[in-house]
Amino acid sequence: MPLALKLFCLVFLDTALCNYSEDQCSWRGSGLSQESGSVEQISLHCAEGSLEWLYPAGALRLSLFPRLSAGPAGKEKTPRRITACIKSSSSFRGAQIYLERDGVLELLLSEADAALQPKVRCFSWLPKEKVALFLQSTLHQDISRRIAAFRYELRGDWNSRFSWPSGNLSMEDAGTCRPCNNSEILMAVCTSDFVIRGNIRTVSNDVDLQESIIYVSATRIHRQKFALFQPVGKYGKSVGSIRTLLRCGVKPGPGSFLFTGWLHFGEAWLSCAPRYKDFCQIYEEARQAHENPCEVSLD
Repeated sequence: MPLALKLFCLVFLDTALCNYSEDQCSWRGSGLSQESGSVEQISLHCAEGSLEWLYPAGALRLSLFPRLSAGPAGKEKTPRRITACIKSSSSFRGAQIYLERDGVLELLLSEADAALQPKVRCFSWLPKEKVALFLQSTLHQDISRRIAAFRYELRGDWNSRFSWPSGNLSMEDAGTCRPCNNSEILMAVCTSDFVIRGNIRTVSNDVDLQESIIYVSATRIHRQKFALFQPVGKYGKSVGSIRTLLRCGVKPGPGSFLFTGWLHFGEAWLSCAPRYKDFCQIYEEARQAHENPCEVSLD
């Protein structure tokens, strides 16, 4: 880089704006170093990460290649369908995001939508399909600071039992509100990010996000990948919140439930939530028939 340009960066801009940084999971770069009308190719290879594009100019094409989980005997297990979600930053400006599928572009997130509040968009594809995210910079008269940034998550085990946040594109989520059947309950208990036995304290609804937030008082934490439920108060009872779609119509009710689900951008999202007494009966019947997919400690 010429000395004059280096001095310009040091005096007028943060040095990071004149370079870019990337690893296998995240990318950070600037449109100031990008030729007008060019498309920069980026590849990321992690299950989660982020992208930050400062002063967007031209376009970016982002390919996501998640590392596959190891199967039996160390072999890689190819998921039947890969699902990705992106969540825009609160200051997202200067670009629009398109989903490129087999050469066809579909608007995933507009600059206008992202400017209102952080948005989550999800899409899925088959392993043999060619998909990418195409970020196109938008024209602006001024040169004020603009940053198009988002986080992403990829999973190969999300399915129709996961309550996706609203506004998703290319997702078949018609079955998310129906009650789980016995097989789905047993698999959810064995594979979910969290398995919590507890009671519903209250439910609040967010009409803008089209989400319901279930506030839960936990009586037993069977599993949680992260500290979603933390002890509070004099007696140290663990409490936390779980999200689901508003259209599912969740209401507060008495009794003990077994809540299962996934961690999604740091928030717990509901998968299955049978009454605990019903789960005990389902599990015992499966155990006697040697059909339980994993062992669960009951009390």
